[in-house]
Amino acid sequence: MRRLLLLLCGIATPAAAQDSPAPPPPPPQDQSAIVVTGRGLGASAAAALTTRGFAELVRFGKAFGARPETMMGLSGLGDLILTCSSPQSRNFSFGVALGKNEKPGEKLAEGAFTAPVLLEMAAEKKIEMPISAAVAALLAGKLSVDAAIESLMARPIKAEE
Repeated sequence: MRRLLLLLCGIATPAAAQDSPAPPPPPPQDQSAIVVTGRGLGASAAAALTTRGFAELVRFGKAFGARPETMMGLSGLGDLILTCSSPQSRNFSFGVALGKNEKPGEKLAEGAFTAPVLLEMAAEKKIEMPISAAVAALLAGKLSVDAAIESLMARPIKAEE
């Protein structure tokens, strides 16, 4: 789940951020990425997507017995923030390429392979996962980047859970 969100974050981050000097490498235990950067939608869009994505991550985790302190700690939220902001992350780089409508190439991005399985697991427990579904449809070629973004923006406004 977290790896899918990381892919999506790469799509909406501002293009200018890609030309800035690279930060130090992320810790070796997590090299995942996102899909919000390549589209150049800005920091507010990336923050909104990361926040809503974290809500999906928490719903999924709760349904499968994850401990709240794990979700809120370094291995949950901490890792999500790091990988959503690191151009050296494989999932982030993959997502940036998707956001620019480029072929991501042969890069390994774990989120790309986990999307269908995640949605199957979520469906079994009836967990609402709109961001994950949009990413999976994008990766399967069923939605364009713009259609995926539109599908998320067109969702009805409702109270936070």
